[in-house]
Amino acid sequence: MSRTVIRGGLVITASDEIHADVLIEDGRIVALAATGTPAAESWTAERVIDATGKYVIPGGVDAHTHMELPFGGTFASDTFETGTRAAAWGGTTTIIDFAVQSVGHSLREGLDAWNAKADGKCAIDYAFHMIVSDVNQETLKEMDLLVEEGVTSFKQFMAYPGVFYSDDGQILRAMQRSAENGGLIMMHAENGIAIDVLVEQALARGETDPRYHGEVRKALLEAEATHRAIKLAQVAGAPLYVVHVSAQEAVAELARARDEGLNVFGETCPQYLFLSTDNLAEPDFEGSKYVCSTPLRPREHQAALWRGLRTNDLQVVSTDHCPFCFVGQKELGRGDFSKIPNGLPGVENRMDLLHQAVVDGHISRRRWIEIACATPARMFGLYPKKGTIAPGADADVVIYDPHAEQVMSVETHHMNVDYSAYEGKRVTGRVESVLSRGEPVITEREFTGRAGHGVYTPRSTCQYLL
Repeated sequence: MSRTVIRGGLVITASDEIHADVLIEDGRIVALAATGTPAAESWTAERVIDATGKYVIPGGVDAHTHMELPFGGTFASDTFETGTRAAAWGGTTTIIDFAVQSVGHSLREGLDAWNAKADGKCAIDYAFHMIVSDVNQETLKEMDLLVEEGVTSFKQFMAYPGVFYSDDGQILRAMQRSAENGGLIMMHAENGIAIDVLVEQALARGETDPRYHGEVRKALLEAEATHRAIKLAQVAGAPLYVVHVSAQEAVAELARARDEGLNVFGETCPQYLFLSTDNLAEPDFEGSKYVCSTPLRPREHQAALWRGLRTNDLQVVSTDHCPFCFVGQKELGRGDFSKIPNGLPGVENRMDLLHQAVVDGHISRRRWIEIACATPARMFGLYPKKGTIAPGADADVVIYDPHAEQVMSVETHHMNVDYSAYEGKRVTGRVESVLSRGEPVITEREFTGRAGHGVYTPRSTCQYLL
């Protein structure tokens, strides 16, 4: 039996803050005891970690990543090996990535392909959502089977006609099926049909720079699609999770639905909280680094996102980590913004940026853990195995130094991409050590993990329903 004791830290979960020692045996947390009490003092272990003056927090759960995603004739630059290693450096110990169904193929083929990409490669634990690109009778039957197997969430797109797009009828059918089988529909809510018209018109006017990506993907078209998705879910009697919410008008749609008592949930991402259209407008094609969908918004939208996180109209912060290198990948869109691969790197930055939000007074420490660890675990059927520090939970634990200062930079990050979306940003707080199921993955700022330690983790259905 392997034993670890973490002594002297401030244990922070979504519900509690307590100066406590943590006892870990064989990859699980078995006990907590107030520091200095006889119970805590009696514990012995082969590995003792001194967390005095530090936070002891659950490993982060990033419920939205895209490792190796094919997009626009290229692939996301992080593999499951490099991406999960970078996640660990940033204090994230579980990712939920997206397996992709291609049109004309089965869900099973997509899931098998993504399992093959990840198997034996991951430094931390992982699970999959299923992107449903082709709704038909066979697909709907497969959804039932996948839920039984622990793939309990399905992503659909109101954007990207000709690639991932589903029309309202296909969306309704999938929602009706999830209402029966307990699955959760995740929605990319943008009116892709209308956006394509605006893209065509912008290019015809010679508006080709990256900033026009943000101008054609209008906030009103995110709000309209969010509203439509909510109403379709209401008709189907199904819960709905709207991914990467970026616009204040879309937050208002979610808030209205939740005020009506609907099982409607929203996720935002650090890029919408800390970046803006100012970045998209950077000269010399630098703005291409910030092209993602939904797009970055004018800075005034950020206040509504922070307020939504405080009022629980937004429940989760994920990264939508989908990195493309500036050289050779983002550059595919020189002269035509619509050809810039959509996506930003961020899996390594999320926990630190959200701690900075604590420092800045946007959220509390417990809310930090709630939106980054506990709620994503509950939303996607991983709680309390993941997302908390409690007896019986996996020993996914981060020793976090709340006083260390760092400057985010491509020079120091571990993501496999040639730029940082937060280059030069100063933040307070830094991961010091990380355990994944009790095994040291980061040890005092050194990587001590390995590819293949991370295991595939089946999920139960959503544990966050009203």
